[in-house]
Parts: sequence; structure tokens; C-alpha cells
Amino acid sequence: MQLVVQRVDIAGRGAVIHQEDARRLGVFDGDRLRVIHQETGKSAPIVVDITTSILTPGTIALYNVTCSDLGLSDGDAVEVHTAIPPASIKFIRKKMDKGHLTAEEMMTIVRDMVNENLSLNEITAFVTASYINGMDLDEVEWLTRAMVDTGEKIEFGSHPVVDKHSIGGVPGNKITLIVVPIIAAAGLTIPKTSSRAITGAGGTADLMEVLAPVNFTATEVQTMTERTGGVIVWGGSTNIAPADDLIIRVEYPFKIDERGQMIASVMAKKFAVGAEMVVIDIPVGPTTKVHTMQDARRLAQDFIEIGSRLGMQVECAVTYGDSPVGRAIGPNLEVSEALSVLEGAEKPNSLIEKSVAIAGILLEMAGKAQRGGGEEMARSLLASGAALEKFREIIAVQGGKPDVRSSDILPGEFKAAIPAPVSGYVVSLNNTGLITVARTAGAPHDKGAGIYCNAKIGTQVRKGETIYTIYADRKEHLDRALEEARRLYPVVVEGMLLDRIPQDSIELDRMD
Repeated sequence: MQLVVQRVDIAGRGAVIHQEDARRLGVFDGDRLRVIHQETGKSAPIVVDITTSILTPGTIALYNVTCSDLGLSDGDAVEVHTAIPPASIKFIRKKMDKGHLTAEEMMTIVRDMVNENLSLNEITAFVTASYINGMDLDEVEWLTRAMVDTGEKIEFGSHPVVDKHSIGGVPGNKITLIVVPIIAAAGLTIPKTSSRAITGAGGTADLMEVLAPVNFTATEVQTMTERTGGVIVWGGSTNIAPADDLIIRVEYPFKIDERGQMIASVMAKKFAVGAEMVVIDIPVGPTTKVHTMQDARRLAQDFIEIGSRLGMQVECAVTYGDSPVGRAIGPNLEVSEALSVLEGAEKPNSLIEKSVAIAGILLEMAGKAQRGGGEEMARSLLASGAALEKFREIIAVQGGKPDVRSSDILPGEFKAAIPAPVSGYVVSLNNTGLITVARTAGAPHDKGAGIYCNAKIGTQVRKGETIYTIYADRKEHLDRALEEARRLYPVVVEGMLLDRIPQDSIELDRMD
């Protein structure tokens, strides 16, 4: 069938055709077509959507990537044929049927993802099948290698190259903003590519974006790292392990982070930037991703095993995850808190202690400190101001304002203080609930949105005292966040008297 092109400003490969043309071709939504430029003979596969209103019969709306690949403009004629689905569809179906994928099959799936031969629905099927059926370590290794081999890589001349990663699940885990400058100040190379939030209120890239641009190519990341010793950038802009970002797009609406895909995601990004030594932070707690020490050890063993297969030295730090790291949750609030620590603040203790502990492990692994002495060295680099000076260099090289201070970064203008309902002690902080309230307030998209925990576990409070404060950039977001806070009750205060059971209630029980 011959159709006339109408170029559509939508990223990716794809097309829309009229329902009458679809009937003549015998295709349905999600089917594949092959489009051939009649003048040049160039062709490309596409996934098609069908309309009854936005096009007239005889016209095909083609997305930008396909038009650019084939050199097509509005009004050009193309020949359209039905196309055979890629081989990866068969392998995705195999995973859906609980099959074990080989290295070649995994590579085929990942390559088709990156080359945009798979639709978003088909990628979703793969992610869902892996989430439900799981992946063994062989499949995790194949996925990791495929992610790396289908993207760009960085090779540094100076060694060792080190890195760190937290698997997430704990709100306020802003330690990268402190760890990276400590490590770079020690003379090590740490090219930190970070993610945006999937299920949290602020990924590291969301936080760093408050201070400086985070979108850079792999070449720019390498150049900047060689100048300063470290960077904190968004991995999605580097074309390093690009399949990972496609998987994250699918995971995001479902707020899922499948174990095997998580390990592959983390290790692929580390392997691609040439990291030789990596610390993985695994928070443990009832409302984190990992609930028990036993599960944490199993996950740590998997990370270490995959690292060993890739030739990387990996150590895992199992960390306290019952409550937020520090008191701030949300981009501006967290960045201000991290900067205050770099500037010399002695609180919050949880943020300082976790940062120097993780940095200390890396310093020991890299031979900068003797075993057991890394934390002291990290604390010294922080206290001396060397880490702050290095962070200013990193901000500057990424195009930010290096003289920024913690007091310059303000929370959202709309706020609500949540009072303690009774006098007593804060007995629990629900991480999931806090994150949900912060996200409802607008985080991480709205940089000023989030939560400040005025009281943490063990704090004694009087009835009416503020236990946490919600911030938002927009009034309607604050109103919705307050509704969520009333529903979830993420901070629990209890007095010494838990309940009162009068005598008559016991007598009634006996009568029943």
C-alpha cells in the first residue's frame, strides 16, 4: 500500500494510520509495519496505532526517529507492508512461560529494546515476566552484560576507579552528595551516574539538579571527572546502559524494582564507567525494599557474585533503614541538609555517620586507609573542609554556582505543621508513608516539595508540638498531601499508657 507521510513531533519509532487503511492491510493496534521510502529504497520497521479521526485514509503519521532515519518529509510517498515481529518477542514469551533465557536470547531482547524494535507494551511484558518469575544469577549476568554492550563505555587512565550505590527504599538518603566529594578529595576517581526517583521522593540526580545541570554525554562525564575526580550526573542522558532507562520507564508507573533487574541496572552502570571497586548500600527495615538481615545478606551475596563475574570488587554495607536518613525528604530540603553537613554542621547524626561509614569502606578498599581507619579518614576530610571545596569544584564543572550555601536553598512556600496528637514518644516512622506524602506534595518534580521530620524515633513530644512539616510549591499539592497524611499516619506517637481497659468491659466479655 502507498501512503503519504505526515511527520509528527513524537520521539521514537512509530506511526498512526487510518482505520480503513488498517483494514486493507489486515493490521491492528500494536502490529508491525515496514515503511519503505520509495525514492531511496530505505526501510524501517514500526509499531502502528490506529485512528478514525486524526488522519484521513491514504495518510500515515510517522514519528520523528523513523522520519529522520529514512529522510522523510511531509508529503513524501512511502510504501507500507506488514512486517514480521522481531525474534525477541519469542524470547519474551519464553520468559512469560517461566523459561530460562540464554545469553544470546537476553542480548537479542536488550538490543531490540535499544534499537526501538520493541514497543512499550512488549518491554512491559518482559519487565512484568521478570518481576513475576524472577531471574537467576546467570540471567542477571547476561542482562548486565547486554545492557553494557548496547551502550557507551568510559575508560579512565587513572586507577582505581571507585563507585557507590544505594538500592533505595529509605527516604532522605542523600549521602551521595557527601560521599562523592569526600572520595574525590582523597584523590580517587568516582564518576557517579545516578538515577532519578522511581519510587522515592528524590533520586540523587533529582537532588544534584538543584545545584547544577546533570544531563551530559559519556564523553563529557569522562572529561569532567578527569578534571575534578568526581561528578554526580543523571545516567539517563549518557547513553550508558540505555536499556536500563527503558526498563525504569516501564517500572515507574507500577513502583516496582525487581531484584534481578535492580542488580543488573546497578552493576551495568558501574561496569560501563570502568568502576573497579564498588560499595552497595542495602538499607534494612520493615518499610524498606529489604525487610530482614537474612534477605540483606542474600542480596549482598548476589551483588558480590555478579561483581566477581564482571571483574569488580564489591562490598555491601547493610544499613539501618527504620527511619529516614537525616530529617529532610525532598530535593531542596535534602540538598540544603547535605550542604549544611559539608559546611560543618554536626547534625543530623544519622546523615553524617552513614556518609562517613560508606566513604570509609571505599577509602579502605582503594588502599587510601588501612582496614578500620577509613571512617576516621572520611571524617577528617569532611571536618577539614576539603570535601566542601571538592564539592564546589564538582558543582562548577557541571555548570552550577559553586558559591551556593545551604541557606540559599529554600523549601516550598506552602507548608503545614503536623502536631503530635498526644504527649509521648515517637515510636515509629513509616518510610513508605512518608515517601507517599512527600510525592503527593509534588516531590521530586517540584523541587521545594517534601517533608521535614521535626521529631524522629525516640523523641519525646508534647501534645500539639510539631512532629513533621509538609512543604509544597503549590497549594493544591499541599492540600492533597495533608489528606494522604491523615490517611496514612506515617509518624506514630504513643504515650506510656497504651490502652485503658475498664472492669465492666471484662464482665461484658465473660457474658459473651
